[in-house]
Amino acid sequence: MLAGPVRVVANRFDMIACLEPQSSGSRFVRPKKPTHASIDQVQITREGTVAVIEFADPNIMGVNLTLGEAVHGMTDQKIVEVHNDIVAAQEQSLCDWDNTVFEIPAGKPQLKLHCDSGQWVPEGDVLRCIIEDNERGEAVIIIDDNELSLAEFGRMLTVHAGWGMRIAFVPEVLIHEQPKVKVGKLRRRRR
Repeated sequence: MLAGPVRVVANRFDMIACLEPQSSGSRFVRPKKPTHASIDQVQITREGTVAVIEFADPNIMGVNLTLGEAVHGMTDQKIVEVHNDIVAAQEQSLCDWDNTVFEIPAGKPQLKLHCDSGQWVPEGDVLRCIIEDNERGEAVIIIDDNELSLAEFGRMLTVHAGWGMRIAFVPEVLIHEQPKVKVGKLRRRRR
């Protein structure tokens, strides 16, 4: 079953890595991200305007590389070269990232509702949220005046698929402040 597409834009090509979870008994094994490849490490097929790259190593997720009509005139070797160029661009982008995230100022909307998809989209890189529960005991995430179910919140997070996130739990009245982070073993405290 397809877990969902991860869309990464690099140069003028779209690289969409489709996650297909491998199962080890009942334990989920997270597939590895696509890496630089040689022609003997992959199998390439074409579906419409997409080059489908499957790695011989089943622990590496496959890639759907949208190349347009040009895909039909490209050799497998050329498709691998384009794939490797995208992986290199992604690696360079990560090296160039300056570890700065942008937070929307308090009182300004942190989310906008995307007209075409009906999906909430974060305006910045930091979200200040309040965790509540509804009458059924299900978690509800409140961002500004917007009440999101876990499903809506999860869908909103897919905008950043392929990234990581850190969550800091703080008292509701302190969500506008940056907490001091201490690394070490957690000592339980009263909330």
